[in-house]
Amino acid sequence: MMAEVWAVGDAYESYVGRWSRRVAAEFLGWLSVSADSRWLDAGCGTGALTSTILAAAGPRAVVGLDPSRGFVSTARREVADARAAFVQADACAVPCASDRFDAVVGALMLNFVPDSAGAVGEFARVASAGGTVAAYVWDYADGMQLMRYFWDAATELDPSTADRDEGRRFPICRPDALRDAWTRAGLGDVDVLPIDVDTVFADFDDYWSPFLGGQGPAPSYAMSLSEADRDRLRDTIRARLPVAADGTIALIARAWAVRGTA
Repeated sequence: MMAEVWAVGDAYESYVGRWSRRVAAEFLGWLSVSADSRWLDAGCGTGALTSTILAAAGPRAVVGLDPSRGFVSTARREVADARAAFVQADACAVPCASDRFDAVVGALMLNFVPDSAGAVGEFARVASAGGTVAAYVWDYADGMQLMRYFWDAATELDPSTADRDEGRRFPICRPDALRDAWTRAGLGDVDVLPIDVDTVFADFDDYWSPFLGGQGPAPSYAMSLSEADRDRLRDTIRARLPVAADGTIALIARAWAVRGTA
């Protein structure tokens, strides 16, 4: 399988970061964590969730953690707030003391860590007693439509790509799997919620261009193709998308959110 790069902040932002920010606001409203709390944003990426926490949750402090130097660099540049600090580190080995955070959260990252159960265990370890441990992931198998159109077309044109489809590869991104992971980590009051946000693209180029940025499984696959095969994939997707009379393309992005109490 080709390398799947997650490192360049600007490319990630145009691909899914902009939609993640919309999910983040609803996610935080659902958590209802008290103001003046200490937060850990594990797998913080470019800082989409961190910036939403700072704007909406009134935190005392937020630590953003990500293994990508490029993402951490982007987050430090984009999130200008004295309450926020960013660290390059692995979510499966959080470099923090136990019982430190009132809220431990992760956005769109569980399926990309090498050991999701280990990561959730780390979340539970660093959360204070009674603290909130929560995360959200894309519903790759069904509700993340911008990727479903891509992979449905890709696997029809070349059935051998089926094992690269995120809907097949990431079973953790399903409600029952999330609930089970939280329960196994010893967290209580576990609940799961679907969060849908509108993803309206200005035109086909607005939809397609992010797939040429090489960030993540689908864009990495697109850029591994020959120019002719990539054009064939592009044209197949274009023919299937629901394009309005004004050229806009309105899709839905669904995330599954899970929360529990330490």
